[in-house]
Amino acid sequence: MSALRSLVITLMLLLLATQVHAQHEAEAWQALREGKAVLMLRHALAPGTGDPSHFTLGDCSTQRNLNDRGRQQAAAWNPFLARHGINQARVYTSQWCRSRDTATEMDVGAVTEWPALNSFFQNRNQSSAQTRETIDQVNALKPGLPVVLVSHQVNITALTGVFPASNEGVILALPLSDKPEVLISVVPD
Repeated sequence: MSALRSLVITLMLLLLATQVHAQHEAEAWQALREGKAVLMLRHALAPGTGDPSHFTLGDCSTQRNLNDRGRQQAAAWNPFLARHGINQARVYTSQWCRSRDTATEMDVGAVTEWPALNSFFQNRNQSSAQTRETIDQVNALKPGLPVVLVSHQVNITALTGVFPASNEGVILALPLSDKPEVLISVVPD
């Protein structure tokens, strides 16, 4: 009988944890819809690490770019966001082609380049200044549509401490600070 009792208690705790997680997730999405949070995501899959030595901003042929899977991942954001009540957003992106292409493929709004979201993988000494600029630019935004930021792993990690996979995002509570509150991590299904 004690084994059955342990199983029942374990199942009840699991159910409770699942309900708490679902409520927390729902609150994060509501905060994003209401302008009390932003979604910051790493660009979709662009195989490799860093950038080629001949990298030139504005010349996609010199950069790592999204592959077919990466384009599919980026496009998956549109229906995923729609299921969470977001059909349009203000989208800000790094100037790197893989980030711009991710932002464009998401197809949820006009895409605006923000140099503060550019990768500093090759120039780590830019980390603090760019992170501060990102925080200041986000906090200066006027109320309006939900905000989506498309950037790079190093930028997201510097701001949040989270090491996102390609195409993974985090919903961050506003206002942003030096240690922003990560509400949830998200990946389109």
